[in-house]
Amino acid sequence: MMIFTMLLNVPLILADWFFVVFHSALILFNLFGWIWKKTRKAHLITISVTLLSWGFLGIWYGWGYCPLTDWHWQVMEKLGTQDLPNSYISYLLDRVLDCQPDPNWVDIGTLVFTLLAFGMSIWVNLGSGVKK
Repeated sequence: MMIFTMLLNVPLILADWFFVVFHSALILFNLFGWIWKKTRKAHLITISVTLLSWGFLGIWYGWGYCPLTDWHWQVMEKLGTQDLPNSYISYLLDRVLDCQPDPNWVDIGTLVFTLLAFGMSIWVNLGSGVKK
């Protein structure tokens, strides 16, 4: 019976790892994608969509709403995980680094670094950046 239960959880475990890898990659791209000339336009799109999600979808789902986090939490809850944090960054810090900083500081840091990356993206994409 236990092996059967484990086999039923394989798709959820794979989904969990997919979200960890994909969401982490997106976060890193949102922070640093503006640096490379070939990724600048894609970066401006992804970081804009992220900020629109946080603000616009946040009207209905709460400030900072991210569908990727929501979907990942649904998977985690089906796997039996409880008491998930509101912040995906807090979750990653805990899961990957076993670090649990104050959630308010995590939220502030997340917003500050995201806005800095967004500002840099606008700067390099709209012609005020370094030109050859």
